[in-house]
Amino acid sequence: MSVPTAEEGITPAVTVLLVEDDEVIRRAVTLALERYGYRVVAAGDGLTGLERFKEGGNDVLLLDVMLPELDGIGLCRRIRETSTVPVLMMSARGDALDVVSGLESGADDYVVKPVDTAVLVARIRSLLRRATFQVAVPDAAAEGTHSAQTGLVFGDLTLDTAGLEVRRGGEPVALAPTELRLLLEFAANPGVVLDRQTLLRTVWDYGWDGDTRVVDLCVQRLRKKIGAYRIETVRGFGYKLRRH
Repeated sequence: MSVPTAEEGITPAVTVLLVEDDEVIRRAVTLALERYGYRVVAAGDGLTGLERFKEGGNDVLLLDVMLPELDGIGLCRRIRETSTVPVLMMSARGDALDVVSGLESGADDYVVKPVDTAVLVARIRSLLRRATFQVAVPDAAAEGTHSAQTGLVFGDLTLDTAGLEVRRGGEPVALAPTELRLLLEFAANPGVVLDRQTLLRTVWDYGWDGDTRVVDLCVQRLRKKIGAYRIETVRGFGYKLRRH
């Protein structure tokens, strides 16, 4: 892993919880991220990582898949029970099983080791932008139903684009930052088919090396929370949000 010189400044208060059992990799990643101005809290196994997470103050989590005591998949699931903090998974192999398992457990993104520091930092920055973004949904998105009190309404789904809150049948729906941004992208284009590459560019905020599984898995997670019928698959093209 290369250790570059520090780039333009980032907020020093940003804290990364790094859970990695390989001491060499853990130290290298820690030093590299610190060069960019991040504060790093490190743990060498899943259970210790869970304890560090419970201590609070973490802005983004960087989890290895293969961990002793509690693996990264299980750790991510435990974290998702109580938190929507951005999670980036690291996989040594990057095969389909690792990727799918990581994303299904609630991770927002993944990288394959060894990863260049510049790429890792870019992914972390993208996660932080997704977690803190401000959204402006065009008036055209309100073709279905709109209310000054309730925001955008699609059937039993209500999106408050100012407060960034989602309700289904009047009940609040907890969405991870990437899931929320994905839903808002659909809401800004109701009834319009959005292909996977477009969603990678607008939601994940960077180019992807031809692998669109991250989109499919996030759509799958979103469907479980807002209703499978709400996002329609247009075979061979992409996805669209049903207006009603």
